[in-house]
Amino acid sequence: MQTKQIDVLTPLPPSSLLPGTIGISQYAASALGDVVFVELPTVDLEVSAGDSIGAVESVKSASDIMTPVSGVIVEANSVLEDTPSTINKSPEGDGWLAKIKISSKAEFEGLKSAEEYKKFTEEAEEDH
Repeated sequence: MQTKQIDVLTPLPPSSLLPGTIGISQYAASALGDVVFVELPTVDLEVSAGDSIGAVESVKSASDIMTPVSGVIVEANSVLEDTPSTINKSPEGDGWLAKIKISSKAEFEGLKSAEEYKKFTEEAEEDH
């Protein structure tokens, strides 16, 4: 099985350090194919940006879930344990993976905006 990294964080207001939502973008969900298993992080897990916090397995590949920011996991989407295909149906909605209390405003501000990510994925598609 091929292994890839997955790390997407739903944008929050720049001044906010409220919990962010870690998930998989529509682009990444399409690349994964049908998700058959999700390993979720544990609540109260303290993480640093780039840490693996779980995994997603699909019929095509296994992918680590990487946190794009440092913080503490405050919630995991337990729905995915019974219905991992929720990621395919609603990757940027009901298929979220975890909520994280962000500890570094600078890390958050260093992430791509939705527009920058869209441009990045469009360029990636052109390269293939």
